[in-house]
Amino acid sequence: MSFEIKLPLFEGPFDLLLFFIERDELDIYDIPIAQITLDFLDYLHQLEIMEMEVASEFILVAATLMKIKSRMLIPRPELDEQGHEIDPREELVKHLLEYKKYKSVIQELSALEENRLAKESRGNILSELKALSKIDEVEAEIQDLDLYKLLKVYQKVMAKFADRTDETMHTVIQYPYTIDQQKNFVLERITLRDKVPFSDFIEYKADKIFVIYTFLAILELLQLSLVTLTIGDGFNNFWVQKTEGVSAT
Repeated sequence: MSFEIKLPLFEGPFDLLLFFIERDELDIYDIPIAQITLDFLDYLHQLEIMEMEVASEFILVAATLMKIKSRMLIPRPELDEQGHEIDPREELVKHLLEYKKYKSVIQELSALEENRLAKESRGNILSELKALSKIDEVEAEIQDLDLYKLLKVYQKVMAKFADRTDETMHTVIQYPYTIDQQKNFVLERITLRDKVPFSDFIEYKADKIFVIYTFLAILELLQLSLVTLTIGDGFNNFWVQKTEGVSAT
């Protein structure tokens, strides 16, 4: 007489370990590693008898359990930097607690998934999308195209191109000043007086371009050590004077 053995299927090795812990009401923080290892290996042995393929992750956890068991048999336990004894089961316990936490969440998510699948979507989205795609179909637009419409489109494009060309046109005006010219002007002015405030150059000709070229000329004269600048009276005003020992011409 032959007997058929049926074993429950587990989603993974940690699922199987949690089953043993809950079945025997064991403390997950103080797992009897010898007992758990024997139960785990016995389950794998029964799978082999039933000619079922054992997943590699089960074999990996079995090897890990035997490694932990052998480390616990060593007479000299491992110590950390503070001199405390390192529990070989610590990493396994951490993974089991993580798996247990996510397993409880998965059950809730599965219930939400079943509830969502039981609902019927409102309207026929697929047919609506197909109808919208036909509206923008290029071939349908070409069917109503004739020579007159092509000429009108060409006329509009050429008009836009002409407008854009007119907008980009601009006239380049050459300013009647140069840096060298304004340098001579500044040197001439400071020759007549000991020092000249910059506001006098502005009052001489209240033209923005003239003032800019004059200011750039003063900076270049300053770099050449032909003039010196001192803080003057008024807002943003300064004195320009000839450098001592240097001719102004």
